[in-house]
Amino acid sequence: MAGSHEQLHELVGKEVILDTASPYIYIGRLVEVDDWFFRLEDVDVHDSQETHTTKEVYIIEARKFGIKKNRSAVLVRADKVISVSALEAVIEY
Repeated sequence: MAGSHEQLHELVGKEVILDTASPYIYIGRLVEVDDWFFRLEDVDVHDSQETHTTKEVYIIEARKFGIKKNRSAVLVRADKVISVSALEAVIEY
């Protein structure tokens, strides 16, 4: 992850989506990145197994209607994250 730190640091302060290999996605404001953790604040921790909505549809709804915050802050293990993107980069359809 060391080579990608510069790109990730460009996202600090922005609302981001952390997609994981698990059913969980995290949508919130990225405040810190290191080799082990992503730290988010004002976060929606969403378990896609608890709803009939796919991760993709849930993300698009977060882009359209805003983040449904259910945590003030969370640390997400970097080795569990498979993708990171800015919420503003989500294309609504």
